[in-house]
Amino acid sequence: MEENRKKPELLMPAGSLELLKIAITYGADAVYLGGEQMSLRAKAKNFTMAEMKEGVAFAHEHGAKVYVTANIFAHNKDMRPALKFLLLIKNVAPDALIISDPGIFSMAKEVCPEIPIHISTQANNTNYGTYLFWQKLGASRVVSARELSMQELAEIRANIPEEMEMETFVHGAMCISYSGRCLISNFLTGRDANQGECTHPCRWNYHLMEETRPGEYMPVFEDERGTYLYNSKDLCMIEHVPELVDAGIDSWKVEGRMKTALYAATVARAYRHAIDDYFEDPEKYYKKLDWYRSEVQKCASRPYTTGFFFGKPDSEAQIYGKSGDNMEYVYLGTVQMEDGKAMIHQKNKFLTGDSLEVMRPDGSNLPAVVLGLRDEEGNDVESAPHPGQKLFIQLNTELKEYDILRKKKEG
Repeated sequence: MEENRKKPELLMPAGSLELLKIAITYGADAVYLGGEQMSLRAKAKNFTMAEMKEGVAFAHEHGAKVYVTANIFAHNKDMRPALKFLLLIKNVAPDALIISDPGIFSMAKEVCPEIPIHISTQANNTNYGTYLFWQKLGASRVVSARELSMQELAEIRANIPEEMEMETFVHGAMCISYSGRCLISNFLTGRDANQGECTHPCRWNYHLMEETRPGEYMPVFEDERGTYLYNSKDLCMIEHVPELVDAGIDSWKVEGRMKTALYAATVARAYRHAIDDYFEDPEKYYKKLDWYRSEVQKCASRPYTTGFFFGKPDSEAQIYGKSGDNMEYVYLGTVQMEDGKAMIHQKNKFLTGDSLEVMRPDGSNLPAVVLGLRDEEGNDVESAPHPGQKLFIQLNTELKEYDILRKKKEG
């Protein structure tokens, strides 16, 4: 590794203000988020303008950046709302806008020229000529297509100016589509993935029905392993930090604006430590590979693949037998301090006396036992019957703000 090699940015998703704060606390250098319009994650909670302002302030206080997505492919009806959105964004002053549509790009350059523009992966950025094209128009960063190999990424880096930034997805869910451009959802449900309304039909179980036998469903077999024809494994490059560094990728992007706080914290912390350890001493990184691997298994994910980085994916990159996530640990809640007492909003049920794990931003995982629970009225309870219920919690270890409580999944 070259001594002067710049450490890459770790870019995490933020589906809500809570997740923004968690992602940054657990190691993100930057987060990307969507507003209530113009985002390709319409089903995420997304941010009001007031929440965006608060998020930008929190990020800047902690030395992090915020990028706002405006990456739908706009129809005529979207142009006036887009103008209104961009005028409001001027007051938020994020660190960049992520855009895929040339019309929205041109509008942003006119309305808020002071905000840098990053070109979304949706724009299918597959070669250095495309990078140079966008740079001439004023873009400061381009997000590569997911279909590129490590060699192709290195070739792009070698053929663009040093100040031109390159961002690449390194972790998270993969679509059956080309760089996110998918028509299956629109065709089957009328909900357009390119307008932020994807119904994720790639995760469905499909059967065949012959026209003369309506109602008689026959399984569609792929290598006799199952019927989830479009269901890709998730991307994970935690074991390939040296190769990503050598390719010269400036920003390492994690997918997941629809995911939980446990996902945001677990993945951010694992990649933060992997990057920092490698830049401190490559040997330290190699010695801790098992820890990084085990950590990214502790949140909801499908089995992992390296995607297109080392060649075109084959049948082993697909999951044929089931659709759901693997999950070693269950997310219980994130600690907030209220009048000096540790409090969580319960995400999954647990009981007094249960053994659990306290996850901390510094990389430590502390085993703990639940000594007591109290509800909002101060009553002692054995468990909370309602998801999201406010609980004051006492463990046999002291708790801190932003500690995450997780429990090993049974069975």
